[in-house]
Amino acid sequence: MQPSGYGQQVGNPLDVTFAALADPTRRAILARLATGDASVTDLAQPFEMSQAAVSKHLKVLERAGLITRGRDAQRRPSRIEGRPLAAATAWLERYRTIWEDNYERLDALLEELKTPTTKQTTAKQRGHTERSHTKR
Repeated sequence: MQPSGYGQQVGNPLDVTFAALADPTRRAILARLATGDASVTDLAQPFEMSQAAVSKHLKVLERAGLITRGRDAQRRPSRIEGRPLAAATAWLERYRTIWEDNYERLDALLEELKTPTTKQTTAKQRGHTERSHTKR
């Protein structure tokens, strides 16, 4: 797999989606667009960056299919698109069961370590009794 640079398109749509989501500014833009369409001016407001810089982020999101940009007279409102996010969620979901199983096994092991078994308790008591008899 070749590294994806700014402006390069990676073949796998899932790779492109995760690459676009890797940047916190782009995630914040998507969070804002989840509440409704917005222009570049609207999206640039909370950030300390130029509208041109926000436009570059929008292009990355658009190439990943995470947003679409329309035309409304002079405005070009951006709109979030759910399909790539749904694909990423489906991919992650396959691994969630593995993670849950691992956590359940870890919980069981921790619980086992917290409560000593009868064999362990008996062995400790025997060891203590044997040591006390050998000292006499």
